[in-house]
Amino acid sequence: MLTTPEPRTVAAQLREVLAKLPKAEQRVARALLAGYPTAGLEPLATVAGLAQTSPATVLRLAYRLGFEGYPELQQALKRETQQRYSSPLAQYGDAGGGGETDGVMARSRAVLLDATAMTFDQLPEGELLRAAELIADPSRRVSAAGGRFSAILAQYLIAHLRQLRPNTFYVAGSPPDHAAHLLDVGRRDVLVLFDYRRYQRETIALARKAAARNAKIILLTDPWLSPATAVADVVLPAQVRSPSPFDSLTPAVALIEALIAAVVEQIGEAGRERVAEYDQMADDVLREDADYVSEGKPAV
Repeated sequence: MLTTPEPRTVAAQLREVLAKLPKAEQRVARALLAGYPTAGLEPLATVAGLAQTSPATVLRLAYRLGFEGYPELQQALKRETQQRYSSPLAQYGDAGGGGETDGVMARSRAVLLDATAMTFDQLPEGELLRAAELIADPSRRVSAAGGRFSAILAQYLIAHLRQLRPNTFYVAGSPPDHAAHLLDVGRRDVLVLFDYRRYQRETIALARKAAARNAKIILLTDPWLSPATAVADVVLPAQVRSPSPFDSLTPAVALIEALIAAVVEQIGEAGRERVAEYDQMADDVLREDADYVSEGKPAV
């Protein structure tokens, strides 16, 4: 049984149409994204003031997104806000979506496959290719960081990138580690950040400070979008629907695999040569370690 698709977020719709909007409506969209989602919960006149335009322009944007007016857009944002900060405890009883007779294997298969397919269906290919282009650029330094659970995604990405290109780093999650990394961040840096609900202040702060130092920000997040979206150059959302009360990272891992594939294509022959050199070096290290142990000396 397939799960019920999550409706597309207002933020996702705004980002999709942003480049095609008239200038005044672009300002409204950017104001909404910069303070997402709470900016859209402000009165109509307040949003118009933030965008330095008229209330009528805000209404036109709401109609363009398919809402019958500004109140309906606000209702959608209120629903998103509730989902955005939903805890595992709140999701007990809602997990999965399969019928009562479904076993855990069938339920998990349906939920995870459907969430992964939905992630790819809703992701603009241009965003993925833009992220790959930034990561593959040999003149840039690439680093990655994540939160309590998503740090493993940052480590996974960097473990692959180290074999494909130089100057790639994993940034540990503590504020002192972030501060030390930021000391050397500049306009030739690319920072890949992972931030999923319930979003971490440290990760959001790292995004803002790195962006202020002119680094390019690639953000992997959920459909409700981390507040770090406001400073991100590329946003890659993934579904988090799970057969348990805990959000799933399975679609995010699939998205990373696709990103790595795109990076491999961008780097080309230089990547293949580096992987070959890595394999040879790894074999040499293992061989030397085995010889050292065979001489009766303890392995380190």
